[in-house]
Amino acid sequence: MNSYVNALGLKNTHFQTVHGLDADGQYSSARDMAMIGQALIRDVPNEYSIYKEKEFTFNGIRQLNRNGLLWDNSLNVDGIKTGHTDKAGYNLVASATEGQMRLISAVMGGRTYKGRETESKKLLTWGFRFFETVNPLKVGKEFASEPAWFGNTDRASLGVDKDVYLTIPRGRMKDLKASYVLNTTELHAPLQKNQVVGTINFQLDGKTIEQRPLVVLQEIPEGNFFGKIIDYIKLMFHHWFG
Repeated sequence: MNSYVNALGLKNTHFQTVHGLDADGQYSSARDMAMIGQALIRDVPNEYSIYKEKEFTFNGIRQLNRNGLLWDNSLNVDGIKTGHTDKAGYNLVASATEGQMRLISAVMGGRTYKGRETESKKLLTWGFRFFETVNPLKVGKEFASEPAWFGNTDRASLGVDKDVYLTIPRGRMKDLKASYVLNTTELHAPLQKNQVVGTINFQLDGKTIEQRPLVVLQEIPEGNFFGKIIDYIKLMFHHWFG
């Protein structure tokens, strides 16, 4: 389990048991629990669909889902997980959708099961009211171009291999900035389609809020012999004179 902690980049989580009951040296944070929920929704959507079921019967025993927000008609909640221990209190990681927007909330240390539901509802309602999900960059759309040295074309079109969705404060789309850095100082052919050549940084108020891989949008094979000789000369002058 701790290998998944490392793979997901969780900074404040360490597992000692598989059942989640109190144990020395076992800890997590609300943010990390929300990130685990995000990975669950993103990586195993078929399994995630189970979390919206209000009840199920197995071996003749009827079990009710302990996530009371599933019965709340004011929110479209479809998960995720409740929990309770003597030390941790009442906890709930919840997720809801509104149109194309999905939010995840995490409440830990509640005094009662009703308390965790009330606070989770407050968080989700506040999030849907004051935030929006925007799509600043679509797959296949050119974000930038760079010289493609020694290729059969002069420049490489660069973009993303997956649509970019960001959740930001409402009305702040106009303030969203995007920049990029290359992994190398120059791009040399051959270049494969969707080859990662850098990173796109999305910034709001001077802070980076998301990063995505910068990829080559179209394959660029090597150019012919004479074209590569010309590029070699151009590149040499470029290094000399900038």
